[in-house]
Amino acid sequence: MRIIISFYATCLLFVSMSMTAQNSSDYQKMIFEKDGDSLPYRMLLPKDYDASEKYPLIVLLHGSGERGNDNKSQLVHGSGLFQKEEVRNNYPTIVVFPQCAANSSWSKVDVKGEMPNREFVFYEDSAPTKDMLLLEGLLKDLKRRYKLDKRKIYVGGLSMGGMGTFELVKRNPKMFAAAFPVCGGANPKISKKLTKPDWWVFHGDADDVVPEKYSANMVKAMKDKDINVTYTVYPGVGHNSWDNAFAEPELLSWLFSKSR
Repeated sequence: MRIIISFYATCLLFVSMSMTAQNSSDYQKMIFEKDGDSLPYRMLLPKDYDASEKYPLIVLLHGSGERGNDNKSQLVHGSGLFQKEEVRNNYPTIVVFPQCAANSSWSKVDVKGEMPNREFVFYEDSAPTKDMLLLEGLLKDLKRRYKLDKRKIYVGGLSMGGMGTFELVKRNPKMFAAAFPVCGGANPKISKKLTKPDWWVFHGDADDVVPEKYSANMVKAMKDKDINVTYTVYPGVGHNSWDNAFAEPELLSWLFSKSR
């Protein structure tokens, strides 16, 4: 089964390499390697990190405009939130930003047609991308090397990363306590595999890159499965609804209240 999604621009239009006032060096540069392949990632450890303590884990998946291997671009959106002093004091957690390779994706998609009428094709069942397999390997590696609170593992992502959020939960339905995809979408048929976490889905209703109806379709399908999902639509906001989502005053309190 597949869903065809119209799409009129790319996330590359929305990349800004300024990191606000935050210092990206707070995030350690790391590389996960497996079977000759590698996945760059940046990791922020809790303030006053204690290796004997258990911590929650948050994984943030970037959009298509931040792909590559510079191990930096993936921090453009959202990383500053977790560097805020009050956040670090109130929510000690391990934060990980992996970076998907150029010309790859977190989830299997096909693209048909030409701009401005090309289409994304999302599948209900498909083989995982290499970067998804590396991401899953990274999660296993983090569980091995750090004392994680396995009841409090969370994932979120924007655009391509929002789509990857749905895909990662679908493939690991019992791993996550909560998930928050932003301006993403997926095949509603996968909703039967998304029942365990709590969800908060975000989208702008003026999004002409990934139209809002694709999040709406997912939310409807999830509600039909009695999944605990909240949906926030931002009137007049385009594809950069991640700015609104990361500014939500209740996002982190909601996230950290969830436990598997």
